[in-house]
Amino acid sequence: MTRDMPLVFETFLERLSQSIDEADFRDAMAEAAGRLDLIFFAYLSLPVRPSGKPRLISNYPPRWTRQYLENQYEKLDPVVLRARNGGCPFHWGSNLGGDKMSPAQQQLFDEAAQFSICCGLTIPIVDLRGRIAAVTFAADEPRPVFLRVAERYEQALQLMAACFHRCVRRKLPSDRTVDGISLTSREYECLRWAARGNSAWVTGRILGIKPRTIAFHLDNAKKKLGVRTQNQAIALLGSEGSSIL
Repeated sequence: MTRDMPLVFETFLERLSQSIDEADFRDAMAEAAGRLDLIFFAYLSLPVRPSGKPRLISNYPPRWTRQYLENQYEKLDPVVLRARNGGCPFHWGSNLGGDKMSPAQQQLFDEAAQFSICCGLTIPIVDLRGRIAAVTFAADEPRPVFLRVAERYEQALQLMAACFHRCVRRKLPSDRTVDGISLTSREYECLRWAARGNSAWVTGRILGIKPRTIAFHLDNAKKKLGVRTQNQAIALLGSEGSSIL
């Protein structure tokens, strides 16, 4: 770590503690990575259930992330397949799979290159619950500054990736289903904060929206769940075993 790294890391942790949605988390990591001269990052969390969808938080070009998810590239991406096994951080480029790369995988790399995603450092994450994720710092080419930063700060980047994963898992539940009913992210967030005993005013301050907007989302959640009171909705949330902490 250089003299500035402790400040970068402390600021990063502070931003994570204040983050409440995907945009906040994206900006927190993008700012920290940018201060280390790392332009692109992507956090990919794989679903627990086969029918589930991955969570992707990144500052990659939106067209590429949309294309990646729509084509379910996480199922054939050589970088993700290697990260599934856990282990140490690894560098990759267009030759990651060598001669073993399938035509579909080669096409994936070619498409990524059109968005200046050509090489990177990937940090595999397998947490204590067996959940699999990865944080990648990418570049358009293996420039000396990128390679130098990736090597010098590898341990710090590993720690940042682990903290990011833990905070995302705690604050952004991937499953927003209650009693078999799918809620929007805002409806679910408002219900979770209400379950913690927060008033609409307090929840509004936390989420940065007005109390009447909180009430609107809670009313929608109650209608979807077929209950009349907020306490009944909270009881359903608890019966699902959903974390409200």
